[in-house]
Amino acid sequence: MTTRVACLGDSLTRAQLSVDYLELLARRRPAGDVRLARFGVNGDFAHNLARRLDAVVADPPDAITVLIGTNDARASLAGYPVERAMKRKRLPERPSAGWFQQCLGAVVERLRTETDATIGLLSLPVLGQQPDGAPARASRAYSGLIAEVATANGVSYLPLHERQIEELRQADPPPIPYRDPTPAAGLGVLVRHAVLRRDLDTIARRRGLVLTTDHIHQNSRGAALIAEVIDAWLPARSG
Repeated sequence: MTTRVACLGDSLTRAQLSVDYLELLARRRPAGDVRLARFGVNGDFAHNLARRLDAVVADPPDAITVLIGTNDARASLAGYPVERAMKRKRLPERPSAGWFQQCLGAVVERLRTETDATIGLLSLPVLGQQPDGAPARASRAYSGLIAEVATANGVSYLPLHERQIEELRQADPPPIPYRDPTPAAGLGVLVRHAVLRRDLDTIARRRGLVLTTDHIHQNSRGAALIAEVIDAWLPARSG
């Protein structure tokens, strides 16, 4: 029996600038075991996701994964262009930890009320490449908020952040300083990948990055960890 899975999130789920974890997840399962639906929008905050659930609840899947909060966590960092992001994503208030948790709670509440799906909330990928740096600490803090929402609503918490921190520490990568990618930098990666056919892993390797292409978007190693965490949570393989 095929398990229908809706994957909700931001650009990491949209997979224009990241290696596609949905594709990697499908490869981990027997043919026909899962049918994956993608609900990822570039740049989304938890508030944006809460406002676009109609398509998910209109055709309820068997399982739902939620990977959101990277942009909320980035907005907590010094130097992040908050006002520009608020205008671009039409945010009614300034991003904050409390508002993130409120919006994520609203997402889970609606999904629980209007579907019978099993729900899994992923903690965040590690921001940056320094496990003890300020960006990584922000992604860890927001992952803690996600864990609290999962516990309060009786849904699953999928420990992606913890798995990626473990991977980073084992890799002992060079301490490359974090640089938040600008829209122009993202467009540059997209052009090199989609137009010039440059491999995202090649871009990551040239920059000395272990899990990402630009400290945020995932290379094959980072995306494989997302797929691994979801795969471990989904029902046992059929056949």
